[in-house]
Amino acid sequence: MTLRIAVFASGQGSNFQAIVDAVQEKKLDVSIELLVCDKPLAPVVARAEQAGVEAFVFKPKNYASREAYEKEILAIMQQKQIDLVVLAGYMRIITPILVEPYYGRMLNVHPSMLPSFPGVNALGQALDYGVKVTGVTVHFVDGGLDSGPIVAQQAVIIEDGDTEESLAVRIHAIEQQLYPEVIQWIAEGRVQIEGRHVKVVQNVQP
Repeated sequence: MTLRIAVFASGQGSNFQAIVDAVQEKKLDVSIELLVCDKPLAPVVARAEQAGVEAFVFKPKNYASREAYEKEILAIMQQKQIDLVVLAGYMRIITPILVEPYYGRMLNVHPSMLPSFPGVNALGQALDYGVKVTGVTVHFVDGGLDSGPIVAQQAVIIEDGDTEESLAVRIHAIEQQLYPEVIQWIAEGRVQIEGRHVKVVQNVQP
């Protein structure tokens, strides 16, 4: 059975597009059932329309609370029988309303080698600290700040003279390659969570 996914995004949607492209190129065997976006004018909304993906676009200020709009999102995802939630540049805190029913089925991608440099401006944090290596982390969401079990990481060397802009180019290229790959592992049933530890098995017995 094909994995049914919902992608949450707030901005340009480059990772959303990478997932769409991987599906179209037959590298990723999932069905993108829904885009959730909190910014009606975000470019990712146009990307979803072009890809034929239904979008739930909302303005948080129109709701009494974060929990109120998350309850609406949850109802839509349950109606669509979403198997996996993929956070791809979604710039809002997620509450237990969504985290609890989708624990172990909600992914995020973060532009650092977690647990280093969680939260906003991870590239700036890394450059300010003077580390020589940063990278990309794909992890499950547990309700904390970029604190869930880690599925995959890939390192990126920081070069002399790097700026946030130059580093971002290399980080984003890794994100767009690694994220669809991890989603495919999950689609194949190869990802197992044991507490904080995530195992990716090579072959799944039928």
